[in-house]
Amino acid sequence: MQKLFACFFTLCFLQAFSQPEKPSSVEIYHKLQKLNFLGSALYIAAHPDDENTRLISFLANEEMARTGYLSLTRGDGGQNLIGLELRELLGVIRTQELIEARKVDGGEQFFSRANDFGYSKIPDETLEIWDKEKVLQDMVWIIRKFRPDVIINRFDHRTPGSTHGHHTSSAMLTQEAYYLANDPNYEPQQLKYTTVWQPKRVLFNVSWWFFGGRENFEKADKSKYINLSTGTYYPMLGLSNQEIAALSRSKHKSQGFGTSGARGDDMEYLELIKGDNLKDKQNLFEGIDTTWNRVKNGAAIGEAISAIIKTYDFKNPSAALPGLIDVYNQINSLENGYWKNVKLEELKTIIAACAGLYMEAYSESQSVTPGGSVKMHWEAINRSNVEMTLKSITILPQNRTIELNLPLKDNAGKEDVAEITIPVDAQYTSPYWLQEKGTSGMYIVNDLQKIGKPDVIRETEAVFTVEINGTPISFTRLLTHKLNDPVKGETYQPLDIVPQVTTRILNKVQLFKDNKPQTALVKITAGKDNCKGNLFFELPDGWKVSPSFIPFELDRKGSETVVSFEVTPPPHPAEATAKSIAIIDNRQYDREQVIIDYPHINMQQVLLPSIARFTKADLKIKGEKIAYIMGAGDNVPESLKQMGYEVALLTPEAISAETLNGFDAVIMGVRAYNVLDALALKQHILFNYVENGGNLIVQYNTTGHLATRDIAPYPLRISRDRVTEEDAKVTFLNPTHPVLNYPNKISQKDFQGWVQEQGLYYPDEWGKEFTPVIASNDKGESPKKGAILVARYGKGYYIYTGLSFFRELPEGVSGAYRLMANLIGIGK
Repeated sequence: MQKLFACFFTLCFLQAFSQPEKPSSVEIYHKLQKLNFLGSALYIAAHPDDENTRLISFLANEEMARTGYLSLTRGDGGQNLIGLELRELLGVIRTQELIEARKVDGGEQFFSRANDFGYSKIPDETLEIWDKEKVLQDMVWIIRKFRPDVIINRFDHRTPGSTHGHHTSSAMLTQEAYYLANDPNYEPQQLKYTTVWQPKRVLFNVSWWFFGGRENFEKADKSKYINLSTGTYYPMLGLSNQEIAALSRSKHKSQGFGTSGARGDDMEYLELIKGDNLKDKQNLFEGIDTTWNRVKNGAAIGEAISAIIKTYDFKNPSAALPGLIDVYNQINSLENGYWKNVKLEELKTIIAACAGLYMEAYSESQSVTPGGSVKMHWEAINRSNVEMTLKSITILPQNRTIELNLPLKDNAGKEDVAEITIPVDAQYTSPYWLQEKGTSGMYIVNDLQKIGKPDVIRETEAVFTVEINGTPISFTRLLTHKLNDPVKGETYQPLDIVPQVTTRILNKVQLFKDNKPQTALVKITAGKDNCKGNLFFELPDGWKVSPSFIPFELDRKGSETVVSFEVTPPPHPAEATAKSIAIIDNRQYDREQVIIDYPHINMQQVLLPSIARFTKADLKIKGEKIAYIMGAGDNVPESLKQMGYEVALLTPEAISAETLNGFDAVIMGVRAYNVLDALALKQHILFNYVENGGNLIVQYNTTGHLATRDIAPYPLRISRDRVTEEDAKVTFLNPTHPVLNYPNKISQKDFQGWVQEQGLYYPDEWGKEFTPVIASNDKGESPKKGAILVARYGKGYYIYTGLSFFRELPEGVSGAYRLMANLIGIGK
């Protein structure tokens, strides 16, 4: 029978937090086939979206290999097409999107501690900011733990400077990790938990974009490459491998990477970089024993599994249970080793699925504080005629065991409720890589055992011990929260461990334009009943806060109150970090709770320092009313309100001559022309608005799809030019230009303190009507003059800017406020 692939993609139709797995008969059969393949492959690249889902799906579902994707970063430095989250919160979203993608294509997900600090032009810069040695240590650790027979790089280690520096670095580091993973003298502390490992070969996954386009690739001589046919069709699913890959790829929603599936022949090209040549170009595992013969005393196990596969009854999977229990005992009796542990976990899933053995544990509440208690509901049901007994349930990490000895008769469920107490020293639920403040290039994770893990680490579990045909087997289930939603029905959410109280400074940036005091608002949220304490609001010397503290008392868990402090800024320009701290029984609580809840990923609780940016700026504004057309998503409108403008958010459909009348400026959000096709029909209205005296400010767009190529009233070509060094020296090309002088006098100081990047996707060609205002460049490059282009059009001004206002304004960078005010105020 043709190989079948597990219907992983069905998981994407479940509720936001995954329900207990309920495999179909076809999925069980696929898992049995994978049980008899002992080989693994690791795909390595730099970011979420770099992975080749066609190849991952092929390896996992046609080759049956254990397949992993190591993304060195979590994609923190990119943009967000579905919401306003940036930086570490965007990294949390993209982490979950990768986890969901792997559920679809059958792979497993890994990460290093590297932080995606933004675009990098050369690997030398990347590896300096990342801390090359730490990233290399992580890669070696993951290789030793995962033990790939084959490693595949998405990028070419021999082409520095031709693509993103992160990309090339991921391939360069792989070449070193290949050898170091097998060196017992390298990072010997890792060997307390694993062993050295030598992959059989390393390959480079060649693609058309390395040839400058599809047409060039079609003409290129590809005879030196391995030509791997990956256009497999799975008739029992009615899907091609490419369609599965497209479903996986479409999980990258924050990047707008939804894609349609393809059908028919497909080819992946791979170049051998290290290891033995292949005679059979369709077998990446040539020369590797991928049968049970690679395990001492394993031959009989392979034969037994083959017999079960041969006689598998799709209508009655439980008929395989006696043989599966025998295989379980055989594997369990092997010497401890990598494949023993991997295959025992795979087999337990198969046994439960064949038996229709459903087990779950869920709480009545969605959150609990350390030391608090929750009611745990548990259920266990056997839907086969094989004799079983539920011996016990052990609650972790407390190691509390509930002895039961309950017979599980065919289709007769058992359930009960137990109250469990969370340890007083339990860690709060939050992404482990965000628990300590990292650097611009690295997250801080000091626990070796956590490094590489993709997801939030949740420790509250229920271990069901079930005796099947006289063999006790333990099945671990995460304790979740389950509820019935009137619209969605049965809904699962994670059980989060939360602080007794969290606080949030409501204005993440607060701007002071003069010496007058302002009110700072702080929301306090109770994580348990009866929270009583004092709230303090801290600012550096020179800032005055009144009162010194505010008492609070919250009777019910989840209740909130908002309190206010009066803040007086120093007399001179300054930027400061404000912090809110609640004190209960002499213990400090300084975390803000952020909930990320999108339908395509698991709901996430992120606990971050409760801080905000306070800026005293020498800022003058001209004009009052601004229309803002949101593009890919940014927080610029909130910053504009802080500056003193009245801001109206408009959709493209709302743009009309009458609507725009009365606005001093219209500002297009980042990537507006990339994501709002309706703008193509509104350009003449926008240009008429400018011609009649308005100012139109267009923020950066990428070189990809544009709603219209005529985004400006004069010739303008967007390029990939950018200045990634946020502190790059700026030259004023026309020091007397109004943008640099009115209503704020711009100086070099206004370009200090910028974050992540100075600007991106600058135009490289423009009509004579445009005046470039500033120039800057990264080290070793020629000056880029497309950061601010100003053109008079009729009575008004059209301005295109690639400066990263969408990053600088929400960070409270005073110079960015002053410069934006000048763009808005030109001609006024």
